[in-house]
Amino acid sequence: MRYACGIEYDGHGFLGFQSQVQQPTVQDCLEKAISQVANHNIRIHCAGRTDTGVSATAQVIHFDTDSERSEYQWIMGVNANLPDGISILWLKEVEDDFHARFSAIQRSYRYVILNRWIRPALNRHSVTWEKLPLDAEKMNQAAQCLQGTHDFNAFRSSVCQSKVSVKTINEIKVYRDGNQVIMDVAANGFLHHMIRNIIGTLLPIGRGELPVEHIKQVLESKDRTQAGITAPPNGLSFNVVKYPEKYQLPESSIENHLPKHYDR
Repeated sequence: MRYACGIEYDGHGFLGFQSQVQQPTVQDCLEKAISQVANHNIRIHCAGRTDTGVSATAQVIHFDTDSERSEYQWIMGVNANLPDGISILWLKEVEDDFHARFSAIQRSYRYVILNRWIRPALNRHSVTWEKLPLDAEKMNQAAQCLQGTHDFNAFRSSVCQSKVSVKTINEIKVYRDGNQVIMDVAANGFLHHMIRNIIGTLLPIGRGELPVEHIKQVLESKDRTQAGITAPPNGLSFNVVKYPEKYQLPESSIENHLPKHYDR
C-alpha cells in the first residue's frame, strides 16, 4: 500500500528536510516515527526538499508499507513519535503510480518580510526583518517579468544540482499586509535558492536603490553575479503542492480536509 501525507514543520532547529548523517533533519524524524508505527523501516519521498531554516505548511510525502492501520492510528501514532516542530496533518491511501515529487504539477511558496524599524522579538524565526521602508508596489511590478517560462540561471545557487534551469512561474505577487511585505509564488518547480535569490534582488528595488527594470536585466543576463544576495531562510515557507485531480488530495489547511470522525 502507498500512502500520501500532508506535513507541516517549523524549519528552525532542523538542518533542512533531506536526511544527513548524525544531523537533525525533517526526513530522519519522519522516517523514524512512521517506522515505529509500521513496525518496519520506512523510506519516505517528498514533494520538495527545503533548506535549513525553511518551514512548510503543506509539504507532501509518500511511503509504502504492508502494515494495516486506520487513518486515525497512522496520524495519532506518528505524531506521538514526532518532535514538537513536525506534525502530520492528513493521510490518504493513493494509487501505486503516485509520487510526491514527480506527480506534482505545481508548488507554491511564501516569503514574509517584517518591514519596521524595530527588530522582531516574536516569531523571529518565521520572518525576515527589513528595517528600511519597502515599496511593495514597485517590488510587485518588478516581479511580474518573472512570470512565465524563463531560464532562471541567474537565480540559482552555485551548488544547484538541477540539469535544467528553465522553469515556469504561473503566478507571482508581492503585496503589503500591515507591517509585512509578502511574496507568493507558484511554479512547476524551483531551483536551489531560487526564491531567496529573487527576494534578494527585489529588496534593493523596494528600498529605491535600483530601478524596477533591474530584475529583468538580471533575468536576461543568466548570470548569478548580477542578482542580489541570497535572502535569509527565515520567512520562507512551502505552502501548497498541487496534484492532478485524479488523486483527490487536499491542497490547503488541515481544517478543510480532516474528516469530522476517524474510524479508530
